[in-house]
Parts: sequence; structure tokens; C-alpha cells
Amino acid sequence: MPRRVSKDKREWCYPFIFETGPSCDFEIQTDELCSLVGNAVAHLERELAGDPLLVELKGELQRTQELVFHLNGSVRGRLAVFEPDLDWMKQRYDHHNAYGEVAGFVLPTGTPAVMALHLCRSGAKKSIRQLVRCEQAGLEIDPILLRLANLLTNYFFCLTVRVKAHLGLEEVPFVSKSY
Repeated sequence: MPRRVSKDKREWCYPFIFETGPSCDFEIQTDELCSLVGNAVAHLERELAGDPLLVELKGELQRTQELVFHLNGSVRGRLAVFEPDLDWMKQRYDHHNAYGEVAGFVLPTGTPAVMALHLCRSGAKKSIRQLVRCEQAGLEIDPILLRLANLLTNYFFCLTVRVKAHLGLEEVPFVSKSY
């Protein structure tokens, strides 16, 4: 017998929490990603206090949080991600990438702020996987959602490189024995 949401709103956190389909998991995962971005901002505020880079990144990451929540609602609800959103994210990626690219794999290392950005990168990858699961379950997934989730992953990695370079930290190369 399916579970029912309590009539007492204090006893349920989310109206779709008892669904078994992948769209609920996607929404929970992107909610986590949005929180991870907020966590990264909190760490950046401590590590870059008084630094002009903080002003740039704080506003940018808050807008990125909004994009993550638009991504979140675009599977169950109306599509809320559009080409200008991707154009903006690509512009931000290109801007940060100009401060240093990484060739090959690196170990995710650094300060708490850098590690928080790495967790955002990993969370964005999870969003891609959840979108694939939604599609496999028969849900119609607009290709722009997959494009944005992939772009978010690359953007967050680019930010880790930018912030590490800004702080004078070296990347730690990783050479796989598997590939």
C-alpha cells in the first residue's frame, strides 16, 4: 500500500517524498546541489574576506543557485532553463578558465572553499546521472537540461582551478593506472 502524506504539514518535508520514480530523486539531488553551492559561498566568504574575487564569485554563485533550482523544477514542472542561461554560464566558464587550465586529472585538494566547489562539481555530475535515469524511466527530458548540468560540472571544476590559482595553491596531478 502506498504511503500517504500526513494531513499535518509539520510531518512532511516535501509533497512528493514518497514517490518511487526518479524525478523525486532528481529534485532532492538538485536541492542538495543548491545547498552545496551555498556552502561554497560561506567558505569563500571566510577565505576571501575583503578580496575583490569574493564580490565577483558571491553574486555569480547566487545566480548559479537560481539556475540549479530552475533545473530542479524543469523535469516535473515547466521548463525554466533557456539558451541565455547557458550563454551566461559559458561566459562565466570562459572568464574563469582564462586564469588557468588544467591538462589531465588532478586530485581534488585545497582549502575548505575549494573542496566545497569540488563537492558542487561532483553534485552536478550526480544531476546528470539522475536526468539520465529520468529519461530511462520514460520522462521527457529537454536536452537543454542535460547541457546545463554538464556545463555546471565543468564550471565548478573551472572555479576550483581559479580559486586555487588565486590562493597560490598547486594542483596535484593524478595519473590513473586504469586508463
